[in-house]
Amino acid sequence: MTGILAALAAVLVAAVVVTILVFPAGAAIACPACYGFERLEGDVFVEKGMMPQMRARLAATLGEARKRVRDFYGSFDGAPRILACASEECFRRIETHRIRGRTFADIAFILSPRGLDPLIVTHEFSHIEVHHRLGLVALARGAIPAWFDEGLAVYVSDDRRYLGPVAAADRCLVRSDEELPSAMREWMRRATGMDDDRLYAKSACRVSRWIAANGGPAAVTKLLARVSTGTSFAQAYGAP
Repeated sequence: MTGILAALAAVLVAAVVVTILVFPAGAAIACPACYGFERLEGDVFVEKGMMPQMRARLAATLGEARKRVRDFYGSFDGAPRILACASEECFRRIETHRIRGRTFADIAFILSPRGLDPLIVTHEFSHIEVHHRLGLVALARGAIPAWFDEGLAVYVSDDRRYLGPVAAADRCLVRSDEELPSAMREWMRRATGMDDDRLYAKSACRVSRWIAANGGPAAVTKLLARVSTGTSFAQAYGAP
């Protein structure tokens, strides 16, 4: 019996080590204190060295971003764990890509010091709300394509790097006729490469035109509801 327990303990230790090495963000989300984070409020954790002014600004930013997402979707029901870094060194410990933020299903998201602003936080909160409404099963099977999820987050955050003014007849800055990445792995490969800006702009263009043609934000919540109950994205996206 002792030998079995020892073997199980060894397997558990090995699993923890592999998780830390292969998926440090997951390990940090599970144990923020292990990676130098401390609680700011609720399920929000910040790097221990974050200055008081930055902490206050982050708290205000989170409130503003929640309101933006709530205004678009009608509610904000996701309750993610949030890890915010004040330094690039902190972010490099948990994320290999040079990005501003990253969402993990509807469970959590991490922010680099370059992402501590309402635009980026709203973008990530949009992902959280979409993933929460879809549910983990639908999300795991890729029920919606990455380009729609990302283009929608750009639209909800009103990111003017990739979209024209709200009052414009057509908000597109870049045409989007070609096929866009459906799988998140392919999206990440391309979005962190040379075509970063154009990929986000193309996806946002396609989403903005679809929303305008289908009656506004209500079309998005209807689509998510249908996909979450088993309707294919293609069918829900093509429905009037």
